[in-house]
Amino acid sequence: MQPDLHSRTTTAHTLHHFRTRSPLVHCMTNDVVQSFTANVLLALGASPAMVIDVQEAAQFAAIADALLINVGTLTDERAQAMRAAVISANAAQKPWTLDPVAVGALTLRSRFCHDLLPLRPATIRGNASEILALAGISGGGRGVDTTDTALAALPGAQRLASDTSAIVVVTGEVDYVTNGTRTVAVTGGDTLMTRVVGTGCALSAVVAACCSLPGDRLDNVASACAFIKLAGCKAAQHSAGPGSFIPAFVDALWALEGEVQA
Repeated sequence: MQPDLHSRTTTAHTLHHFRTRSPLVHCMTNDVVQSFTANVLLALGASPAMVIDVQEAAQFAAIADALLINVGTLTDERAQAMRAAVISANAAQKPWTLDPVAVGALTLRSRFCHDLLPLRPATIRGNASEILALAGISGGGRGVDTTDTALAALPGAQRLASDTSAIVVVTGEVDYVTNGTRTVAVTGGDTLMTRVVGTGCALSAVVAACCSLPGDRLDNVASACAFIKLAGCKAAQHSAGPGSFIPAFVDALWALEGEVQA
């Protein structure tokens, strides 16, 4: 079955809800991208918070509108805090998103992410190799980089979605968003997005935020992908290279209404 193409109308509708509600997003993310992730969320109109202590993380997860678990710089201590936050979010009926950074390549994070799957993530967002590894299919991968295409990983993403009841996002030149039966393709973006640190991790935070919005969750998550791709395309038009791309990207997120209505 061919994926549906995500529409600008749906993107605009989701962006309206996003900026009206300004979701509070609890980001338990990696040390490399915390500032960039916060700036991306702020530019879109959300409220980011990075709370990582094991006691405070559990407390805050129940208060926030959504939780992000990103294992990019995982430690045993951080894994304990993340698990406590997930359990607390579930008890408070708050959605949480898993970003399985470099799963399949390293043992600690692979085991931890597989152990989290029964705790019912609302969404899983990763590159092709990460999604294939999490689905139990041997994929390529070189640390945080994928050696597989998003389209090649789509059957694994659909199976993972069916097995976990999560919406699975596999990102690449085209992003695919699936619940196991319905799949939406999101096009756009620019290759400069792969030459700076943090665009994928920031997308996962935006996905987490969109999970807290009213309406169809799959459409909301696909809109999160569209936000990032639209802003990436716009920023590339005003950038000389990676250094100027980052501020242009944040500015493009801030001014996104014009892009989604174009």
